Amino acid sequence: MLEDPRWDAVGLAALAETAAQATLGHLKIDVTGCEISLIGCDDDRIAALNADFRAKAKPTNVLSWPSEERSAEIEGGQPVPPNDPELGDIAISFDTCAREAADAGKDIKDHTTHLVVHATLHLLGYDHENDADATLMETIEIEVLGKLGLDNPYVE
Repeated sequence: MLEDPRWDAVGLAALAETAAQATLGHLKIDVTGCEISLIGCDDDRIAALNADFRAKAKPTNVLSWPSEERSAEIEGGQPVPPNDPELGDIAISFDTCAREAADAGKDIKDHTTHLVVHATLHLLGYDHENDADATLMETIEIEVLGKLGLDNPYVE
C-alpha cells in the first residue's frame, strides 16, 4: 500500500518484491506463497506507528512486525524458519529514506533496497540487539545486496 505517492517514482513495489525475494532465496526459504505487507508512507505516518508500537514518537526509516516470534534461542544463532507463509508487515518512510540516502551520497533505490532486505530479515527473526546477532544479520545483508549488485552499506 503506497500512502505516499513519491514512492511511485522509486518503484517501491517492484523494488521491495525483488529485495524480499532475494533475501528469502539467499536463506533457501521457498518464496511460493510467502506474503509480506508493505506500507510506503511518510515521516508523519511512520512516527505515529513508531509511537504506537515502540513508544518512540519520532520518525524512523523502516519498521517491521513479524507474524510470529522466530528469534534464535542463542546469541548469533539462526532464527527458527517460518511456519507461516504470512511473514509480517513492513512500513517504510520516504522522507527518512530520501534524507539518509542524500546524506550518505547513495541512490535512494539502493538505500531503500537495503532497508527492505533489513526489514525482511527482521520478519524472519534476525536482529541486531547484540554483537553476535548484528554480525550475523549484517553479513547476510551484505551477501544479499552483493547478489543484487549493490555495495556493502556498512562501508563508509
